[in-house]
Amino acid sequence: MTTLRERLSPANILLAPGVYDALGALMAERAGFEAIYLSGAGIAYTRLGRPDIGLVDMSEVAATLARIRERVDLPIIADADTGYGNALNVQRTVVNFERAGANAIQLEDQTLPKRCGHLQGKVLVSTGEMVGKIKAALDARHSDDVLLIARTDAIAVEGFDAALERAERYAEAGADMLFVEAPHTREQLEAIGNRFDNRVHVMANMVEGGKTPVLSASELQQLGFSFVIFPSGLPRAVVRLMESYFATLNADGTTAGIRDVMLDFQGLQERLGTDEILTVGGQYDAANFD
Repeated sequence: MTTLRERLSPANILLAPGVYDALGALMAERAGFEAIYLSGAGIAYTRLGRPDIGLVDMSEVAATLARIRERVDLPIIADADTGYGNALNVQRTVVNFERAGANAIQLEDQTLPKRCGHLQGKVLVSTGEMVGKIKAALDARHSDDVLLIARTDAIAVEGFDAALERAERYAEAGADMLFVEAPHTREQLEAIGNRFDNRVHVMANMVEGGKTPVLSASELQQLGFSFVIFPSGLPRAVVRLMESYFATLNADGTTAGIRDVMLDFQGLQERLGTDEILTVGGQYDAANFD
């Protein structure tokens, strides 16, 4: 079986949609994706109904990760925010996320509580503190097949050149992949790809309406990226559908006007694999052993 590390290649970019629960993960798997990204922002939006401002804790993400791993076999890249504290917290996070089924763990260099990478007002830890966290994470992981992604939010705080220098330090510390968050232009994206030029994998984050121009996976591959996520497009699509669904039901007293974009009961059961699951369960019915 090909590991996530073996799959990554600048010549064949890996595209992962963001998910926030097992249902989304299952639908992504059915759609043919090779990996999924467990978005901390997505969990905040959907489980808490709150923005991505550091309100989600480690146990909530680990529990969600475990439920997703139970349902799908896809590689899961897990957003660990800041590691939820200092280097010792980072180690506990890595142990718990790896045990729950993560194939890659992403850490960032913001202070706690963090903010979404496309919001204003971010504050960073020192480069040295982040290097210590990276080394702590690497020491805590059980398998080298679990990748460590180091993210820097320095563009918004210290400038683009400083962000590249931080990323260099994080690569030297042993990070398997670099994530320079929220570049403002295509030229900055290209500079990131050129700077690391196959020395270490780099990833891109595409946020519709965010600070970074949204490029296709093929365009990012041409710029030198090995991995791209669309981390929170799913909740934005779901919220738009929720608005239509609730407005229609409230106005009409029925869902008839929106059923063309809904599944019926049987359609949902088919996608969930209900018949297959019940067939497996039926093998263990008491009647088979009386």
